[in-house]
Amino acid sequence: MQKNEPKKPHAISIEERKILKATGISDVEGFDETKVYAMLEDMAFTIGGKNLKVVSFSSESGDLAVEGEIDSVSYSRAISRKSGIFARIFR
Repeated sequence: MQKNEPKKPHAISIEERKILKATGISDVEGFDETKVYAMLEDMAFTIGGKNLKVVSFSSESGDLAVEGEIDSVSYSRAISRKSGIFARIFR
């Protein structure tokens, strides 16, 4: 992202703990049935649950849709892509 470029606005909505829609997502780093790892412009964004699946993701618009049994949503500071989320997980 260039310095003069504005940040994408971020918002989430969760419907009955079964459908999560998020905006402002810059990348989906990875996912499985229990976690979805995504990146905002300056933070990591993790969705936890069961039977999760990424229904759609657009890097252009920053829209993400996830279905399944959603148990948690968490934010953490962004880490450099060099180390990556999976490098931290699989130490």
